[in-house]
Amino acid sequence: MTTLNDLYDVHGQSPWIDNIRRDWLNDGTLARLVREGVRGVTSNPSIFAKALATSSAYDDAVRAHSELDTEALFEALAVTDVRDACDVLATVHDASRSDAGRRHRDGYVSLEVSPLLARDTEGTIAAARRLFAEVGRPNVMIKIPATREGLPAITTALGAGINVNVTLIFSIERYAEVLNAWVAGLSAARAAGRDLTAIASVASFFVSRVDVAVDALLPEGDGRRGTVANAQVAAAYGLYLERMAREDVTGLLDEGAQVQRPLWASTSTKNPAYNDLLYVNHLVAPETVNTMPEATLDAYLDHGDPTQSLLKDPARREHAVAVLATLAPAVDLDVVTTRLEDEGVAAFAASYHELLATLKAKVVATR
Repeated sequence: MTTLNDLYDVHGQSPWIDNIRRDWLNDGTLARLVREGVRGVTSNPSIFAKALATSSAYDDAVRAHSELDTEALFEALAVTDVRDACDVLATVHDASRSDAGRRHRDGYVSLEVSPLLARDTEGTIAAARRLFAEVGRPNVMIKIPATREGLPAITTALGAGINVNVTLIFSIERYAEVLNAWVAGLSAARAAGRDLTAIASVASFFVSRVDVAVDALLPEGDGRRGTVANAQVAAAYGLYLERMAREDVTGLLDEGAQVQRPLWASTSTKNPAYNDLLYVNHLVAPETVNTMPEATLDAYLDHGDPTQSLLKDPARREHAVAVLATLAPAVDLDVVTTRLEDEGVAAFAASYHELLATLKAKVVATR
């Protein structure tokens, strides 16, 4: 039987959970998950919206802050949840500093800037600074989308010493730009005399949505269905290994910086015909993170098999990547991934509006 600790200790991948709830903080569920091997937490507006709609755990806080406008109220609730989750993960964060030189690699909790800022560079920078200060914990990560407008915000935030989770990455080309933004940010931090060991970042590559989009463009029975998302991940991991070995990066690492680990997100299987761990078992590799929703995490604990990974062996990785060259003319992957980014931004904005509507209704209900 596989365990989350084995995933980390034996295979070098950090299992995070893609969920945060006030009731998990109140009843000890998150603390239990951490004891079982969860090493980080991610969140987004959809997750907060579901938690607000399905739990009474927020009622007292909503009542106490009902004088705030809805956006300010949400931010207050989210900051409190993330701060408390950071405290639960503090032991992991502290232990990872002395764990084979990993320099606070784990124990992070992510809080996203408003999705309405995805095309607003300066607004994103201001929000990242404010949220990082409001949470006030060394193990908070601020999520910034990898839109064209988000790239300079990523650089500025890292340069200011803010931990950054770069989210909504769908293409290899955009991932290369994210890596460049990360290098520029750490270089700016070094020039400012900041402690590079204290600045952490992950690059969140969204996986399953790629197969959903590509499969719709391929005929029934096409053997490439359900393979393109993992092929992109294999290419991204190869780019990561190559980039970490370049002189501009090794110079930063020699001065104490930690690598920007690739994080595999959206790893629940959307097509019920596919294996429920298609985007977990095949994507195990050192110096990576897989953030899983609760059901996927449970499935991994039940029947996970990290030996199926496509990423560790260069030959298997190259074989997986080869499918990408066969897609044209049926699939223009650049068009697909650009559309996925646009849809991702729009979906997160819609979830945010839904969240605010849910919260407004809860304010009325708790008066």
